[in-house]
Amino acid sequence: MSDTTVLPDLDRAVAFTIPAQHARGRMARLGPVLDAILAAHNYPAAIERLLAESLTLTALLGTLLKDAAGQLTLQAQTRGGIVSLMVCDYQDGALRGYVQFDAERLGEVGDNPSLYALFGQGHLAITFDQATSGERYQGIVPLDGDSVAAAAESYFLQSEQIPSLIRLALGKGPDGRHVAGGLFLQHLPEGEEGRERLHVRLDHPEWERVAALGGTMGGDELADPMLSLETLVWRLFNEESEVRLLAETRLGKGCRCDGTYIAQVLAKFPLAERLEMADENGVITVDCAFCSTKFPVVASEIADAA
Repeated sequence: MSDTTVLPDLDRAVAFTIPAQHARGRMARLGPVLDAILAAHNYPAAIERLLAESLTLTALLGTLLKDAAGQLTLQAQTRGGIVSLMVCDYQDGALRGYVQFDAERLGEVGDNPSLYALFGQGHLAITFDQATSGERYQGIVPLDGDSVAAAAESYFLQSEQIPSLIRLALGKGPDGRHVAGGLFLQHLPEGEEGRERLHVRLDHPEWERVAALGGTMGGDELADPMLSLETLVWRLFNEESEVRLLAETRLGKGCRCDGTYIAQVLAKFPLAERLEMADENGVITVDCAFCSTKFPVVASEIADAA
């Protein structure tokens, strides 16, 4: 008798292309990695939702990188907003993120604040760093619309002239833990690499079909860990003549800080400044915003090594 047990499909992303429709896509779903990142901060529910969606978006966009050493950074910043700063990044499947916010003002706007209530006149910056080639691409767009997904769609349309569709969803697994899922579709006039994007809506109306199909994907499906990502791709595009599944990416929590790295950063400061940073015991304590871990470093040891 064969074992037909279905295991949760979590902490993974898959890539695919639809050649006849000149489109590519990504699907991602986060589970334990999301819990691990959120558990380090004890955020209110509204901030947890914001960071969970943003981490899912980061996973989707990060898998566009062909350079394993490359890095994708998603940063939202405001002046005077409830959220003053949000940073998420991706490198070779590793995710991390944090949010700085005004807890008192957050308590005044209720449990389900709008994107505008959180960010006001904020902006979203998306940066692709290609480590091997040294190339760096960045686009900045207003945090308009009703979601982080809508702002990211605007980024691709305005910065790269690529029509895109992004769907993000949150839910709970059978064990009651966080689950987040996402879908990312893009029009590519000539395969995975694409070409110049001018007037793509007029040149290639088949994108409207792909976007319409993607729009039927329900949030409950995206955030259901018992549905594999490949199953969701098939549900959307099973009538297409060909859908090519590409590489999968395993996702994990990836804060890159440690005591050695912190000491190397501090060593770049002049000795006088390092001594000013130290407490009465001569220890500099560095708090990592991503993982909420404190790293004590003896100032005299840094000075000796500098």
